[in-house]
Amino acid sequence: MTRGIATWLGRCAGLGFMLCTALPAAAESPAHYTVADFARVPKIDTHLHLHGALPRFMALAQRDGFQLLTINVDYADFPPIDQQQRDAVALAQAYPAQVAWAATFPLAGFESPGWAETTLQHLAQARALGAQGVKVWKNLGLDLRDRSGAAVLIDDARLQPLFDTIERDGWVLLGHQAEPRNAWLAPAQMTTKGDRAYFAGHPQYHMALHPEWPDHEAQLAARDHFLQQHPRLPYVGLHLASLEWSVERLAAFLDRFPTATVDLAARMSHLQQQAITRRDAVRAFVLRYQDRLLYGSDLARGNDQGDAEFAAEADAAWRADWRFLVTGERLTHADLDAPFRGLALPAAVVDKLYHHNARRVFARAWRYDEAKRESTR
Repeated sequence: MTRGIATWLGRCAGLGFMLCTALPAAAESPAHYTVADFARVPKIDTHLHLHGALPRFMALAQRDGFQLLTINVDYADFPPIDQQQRDAVALAQAYPAQVAWAATFPLAGFESPGWAETTLQHLAQARALGAQGVKVWKNLGLDLRDRSGAAVLIDDARLQPLFDTIERDGWVLLGHQAEPRNAWLAPAQMTTKGDRAYFAGHPQYHMALHPEWPDHEAQLAARDHFLQQHPRLPYVGLHLASLEWSVERLAAFLDRFPTATVDLAARMSHLQQQAITRRDAVRAFVLRYQDRLLYGSDLARGNDQGDAEFAAEADAAWRADWRFLVTGERLTHADLDAPFRGLALPAAVVDKLYHHNARRVFARAWRYDEAKRESTR
């Protein structure tokens, strides 16, 4: 943590957090939402993985007031990339006011002749079909090796012509680099039960067992070097940019890279974990960076999960996150050992996290909904 950030957080703790909000509009609006406001407030979940038709889930999302961004991933546990894309296109066509999507590309064979050209052609086709961004996943750094056996990270020079084109063409790049810092710790040292369960079930990503891969700081350094190489690239650091354990480190990242935003997907419990003992610091961070944060859940339909079951899971998760962000209630989370208080954010800030920031970052998404509103004025 830099001295400036530490001083700022201390000043916020001493003076009260409404004084530390970044924009006067938030400070001038004393209104707060309640739990009862959940369904009536327009919201966007910018991080889901939707596979299949999902009519019950889609009906639930509409009742709960959500528009959606479904993200394709180069991940063996999900359907093949081509199938993910077909599902995303079908959902966006069936629900044009509700669903937008982001593409991805396979990294296998990246050293083969013609790989970059084939990949760029795939992305051009995805964009023509409506893709709003492109995701690059944690297999860069945690899984992919070149022919010599060296780990390939996101700043690898061989990949930069591809990323140069993505930057030039104005794509939004959604980046999941590294893992939670817990991945590099023993289970007893991990800060959330959810991480203990995840890494027990996915030992290939429990990096404490794999010292042959670059460590956490090296992964983040490669990501930051990459962003220095692409200063005009709109970048979304997924999962709190893998800086979930420290609002101070996350603040330093956002200060260093002004074109970056971060999403909250699958990391809300990490903010809540910090809020157990440092709730004021967490709240001050959100107020300070209210224009740089996107709401996301990382909800994904399981391979054997029915549509109705997935809808119920989504409704519960969305409502729990809303309660944490809008109320000051004393709350608990199954992943955490102690209670914490909600952040009681002003309504104007909640609107940014759930809606306005996503509209700005993904400026071409959900255009049908805007046209529909214009036609009724």
